[in-house]
Amino acid sequence: MSDPLDAVSPGAPDSFDPYAMWRDALAEVDRVFASPPALDRPVAGCTYCTPESELRMLGGDPAAVPDDVLGPFMREVVGHWDKDQYPLLWRRLMPRALRYWGPEGHDVDPSGELGHLGGHGAVLADWPAPERAAVERAFRALLAVALVDGRPAEAVTDLVEGIAHATGDLWPWLNHLAALPGPEADAGLVRLAFDWATDLLWDDFQFWWWYDGDPQTIAAWLPTQRPRIADFATRHPRCKTASDTLIAIDHLGTGDHSPWMYPYGVQEHLRLAAS
Repeated sequence: MSDPLDAVSPGAPDSFDPYAMWRDALAEVDRVFASPPALDRPVAGCTYCTPESELRMLGGDPAAVPDDVLGPFMREVVGHWDKDQYPLLWRRLMPRALRYWGPEGHDVDPSGELGHLGGHGAVLADWPAPERAAVERAFRALLAVALVDGRPAEAVTDLVEGIAHATGDLWPWLNHLAALPGPEADAGLVRLAFDWATDLLWDDFQFWWWYDGDPQTIAAWLPTQRPRIADFATRHPRCKTASDTLIAIDHLGTGDHSPWMYPYGVQEHLRLAAS
């Protein structure tokens, strides 16, 4: 997967604008998917879950499919659709789906929906090369926005999981996050690394929808980010998140247990101890 930072001028990381990257990626998606593939018959699906009226909408003009029909389609299990039609439906609806997941879309966990593009679903890897390239470019932009916009780290994790599931590989997306420049990306990466490292130490990190995903890939990647996090900690000596992230990464590297008490349920334990 090539990974040009589409909105970055060479030698000028301060010019990085993830929202411009996202707009440019959407423009490319709209161009590539301007003539959606045709269906050779009406859309077939589980009519217990999807009414006939909605099946007809899904087979019509992709731009006219309402969000309250698009969302359930993306979340519905793969086995409820005809196997040969399913990839075509996704290809027809991809510009809409990307906007649904984008910064002006819906505040939902996208990991399960994105996972339906994987090898057991719409098989993004088999799409025509220009379509696949445009979608992956949009994925890079989505991750760039997610890293810098201040959303909770678990929401970034959901997006990373879904994109990795859709494409069958986690490393390119981790490396893309690591390559994003600028102070906002630095801060976002510190927040994300802290969340991942502490959850790994507590044996509390997992992929919810990507059953083939290996959390140890995250554990192997985190030490590669230690120099950048250490530089951030030096520049921001009062940032406890950065200093704690370094401690967590070092404990992961030596196989030590977490130096911090597991937080979930602590208040209840304290209440019981005091009663």
